[in-house]
Amino acid sequence: MTDFPQTFADGALHADLADGVAVITLSRPQARNAMSKAMWIAVPNVMEALANDDRVQAVLLTGAGGNFCAGADISEFHSTYADAVAAREYNDLVEAGRLALTNQPKPTIAVTPGYTVGAGCGLAMACDLRFADENTKFGMPPARLGAAYPFPGVRQMVGLIGPARAKDMLYSGRLVGAEEALRIGLADRVFPAESLMEEALSYLSGVTTLSSNSHRIAKQVVGTILDGVDSETDDLRTLFDSAYVSDDFREGYRAFLEKRKPVFK
Repeated sequence: MTDFPQTFADGALHADLADGVAVITLSRPQARNAMSKAMWIAVPNVMEALANDDRVQAVLLTGAGGNFCAGADISEFHSTYADAVAAREYNDLVEAGRLALTNQPKPTIAVTPGYTVGAGCGLAMACDLRFADENTKFGMPPARLGAAYPFPGVRQMVGLIGPARAKDMLYSGRLVGAEEALRIGLADRVFPAESLMEEALSYLSGVTTLSSNSHRIAKQVVGTILDGVDSETDDLRTLFDSAYVSDDFREGYRAFLEKRKPVFK
């Protein structure tokens, strides 16, 4: 069981728990929360701990100091990309962090104030939902550095905004404002900056009163569809059937009949 509050990566990641929501804060405001190698190493461990903690019903990822994340820490590139072997190892670390967030079985929301760029944009896309404020700027600028973005991340972007818009962001490296992000599907909600976190927590306060088993099944089914499965498999049917013999289902329909709010475990 995770102790809260807790810090990781020499304080660059901060974890807290309130009302079933684990709030993970990227905390390097002096660098616009750019992801260091130590932070990438920490992310899979943090996600595994949250997945295994029954107190955690949802995960909120955000950044400190008015920005979400300005990308990977370029000041480390002289060592992380020193040669082909180092580059492969570092890129694998980055992908492991992004994948751990994608595969978190509980609902995840990225709350993205300010700059949400490069690896920061990738982290936001790895979450189930993205809540932005009016000052949020999304961007995917590898072409500005002569770099590339990995296949899984590009695939995720194409799934969210379509191939032409993904190419636009990758070709131009331009920053996409909050309203455009909302229009194209990169953001799911846009709020005033002063109420962004309050709105996100309010949304999750409703989510966490509902069935975590239903959430887990929904997330798994949607993920399977995104992986290209077009028809129900035996495993998916078994997963679906399992909902109707669960304690949550019994509590849900009994609460409805008794005209009370359900209390899910």
